[in-house]
Amino acid sequence: MTEELFRADHYLRRGDAAVTAADARGIQLDRTVFYVTGGGQPGDSGALLLADGRSLRIADTRKGEAPGEILHIPEPGAGLPAIGERVAAEIDWERRYRHMRVHTCLHLLSAVIPAGVTGGQVGDGKGRLDFDTQESLDKDRIAERLNRLIEEDHAVGVRWITDAELAAKPELVRTMSVKPPMGLGRVRLLEIEGVDLQPCGGTHVARTGEIGRVLVTKIESKGQRNRRVAIALADQQ
Repeated sequence: MTEELFRADHYLRRGDAAVTAADARGIQLDRTVFYVTGGGQPGDSGALLLADGRSLRIADTRKGEAPGEILHIPEPGAGLPAIGERVAAEIDWERRYRHMRVHTCLHLLSAVIPAGVTGGQVGDGKGRLDFDTQESLDKDRIAERLNRLIEEDHAVGVRWITDAELAAKPELVRTMSVKPPMGLGRVRLLEIEGVDLQPCGGTHVARTGEIGRVLVTKIESKGQRNRRVAIALADQQ
């Protein structure tokens, strides 16, 4: 299994690692700062800096078939490093940080709209959530409430609870289509102080003020009980 350094420190941009496997599927490391695709958030891109000075571009990071297996997908045509080779793994920080800002904003969005979440996606500077509701949603009102919570600069952090504690508090799980992984003894929660608390394994900013002003770009009806709300970072428009 690859040690997931990004879980403990969402701001970690670079880390030393050793190559444990390299084949047509991708490159595996003993430890990584690269976030792996999951929970609606894209995998990180970046580079592996080799001992001979070469830079191997990584286009994506995905889960392998085996539990705990993380594949760093090199750009087409890139050569593979040797097993055992020491590398410095470095993410595309600007892209990751936009993902962190958007992902944290989507937590605020799920707090603003009191309905179950049926789907979602984190994008580069934008994102969306689908809600199980028939209610008419006001775009301007939602944007106003989101930006107020952002300006209030709430602290964002991680806490852990046991499987049993989560089972006793099913209201913490807002996503209807994807359930948090259980069976490992504990579950990771993302907490926005005074605003939101729910299971999440993604990367986030440390305070809501870092998100910056956001826009609600579109609200769509995707079925009788499905409203899709799309948001974007204002400085990326």
